[in-house]
Amino acid sequence: MSFESFLNQLKSKANELKTEALKYKNKDFLNAAMAGSALIAMADGSISSEEKQKMIRFIESNDTLSIFTTSDVIKAFQDFVGQLEFDRDIGEAKAYQALGKMKSDAGASRLLVRMIIAIASSDGIFDGDEKKVAAKIAKELAINPSEFEL
Repeated sequence: MSFESFLNQLKSKANELKTEALKYKNKDFLNAAMAGSALIAMADGSISSEEKQKMIRFIESNDTLSIFTTSDVIKAFQDFVGQLEFDRDIGEAKAYQALGKMKSDAGASRLLVRMIIAIASSDGIFDGDEKKVAAKIAKELAINPSEFEL
């Protein structure tokens, strides 16, 4: 596969995610997406200021999340990260509660898992800790993690 066809394939996948996300433009979907993003960002137990900045840049530039205002996306992400940093157990419970609101919508749930994997892979590495969190998120959304090779 040539580099150009690889880039075209990536652009096509990004457009597909954005089109799908438009179906779910609501506060519950945004909160679930940011809850999952915060969980995956904190997969190793903490998140550095550099990681936060990288995540915010990813959120701002991600076509799928561009259906929401940048300030809403960043605020929701920071709220979930803040809760996780303040008290890991309570923060996780609130994040999984937000994700759970999407459980009844299989399409939204699959889109969330794909987005979370894309966020985790945005630095070019999708490590074991991130895969464990992604698998747990998939299970929370009533999706078999093996669908995503987790």
